Amino acid sequence: MQKLDMSSDEFLVTLEKTKKFTDKVNKQFGWVYNPNEDVNEGVIMGLARHKMLYGKRFCPCFMVLEDEDGKHVSADDRTCPCPPAIEKEIPEEGKCHCGIFCTPEYAATHDH
Repeated sequence: MQKLDMSSDEFLVTLEKTKKFTDKVNKQFGWVYNPNEDVNEGVIMGLARHKMLYGKRFCPCFMVLEDEDGKHVSADDRTCPCPPAIEKEIPEEGKCHCGIFCTPEYAATHDH
């Protein structure tokens, strides 16, 4: 497991870029953040961490594996925003597996 200094300037810049990225995803799909801020903060930190460690925003709720060529890949095709969330989870359940992205209807009826 690689170590990462989460108080470094590099991580803080990546964290800010990741927040802008999740803002953009919400806007693009018409989603909103989870009403529970702790969920959003944890997922954004996990996405930023994966971006720094692996170069991609792999979903922090799923394993990151190495393929036969030693390249990092996400289990179950979970690179944010992931196809399973876009195609199935959000339309059917109102939120993605991690819970950061929600439909406005889900967010309105699930406070904290």
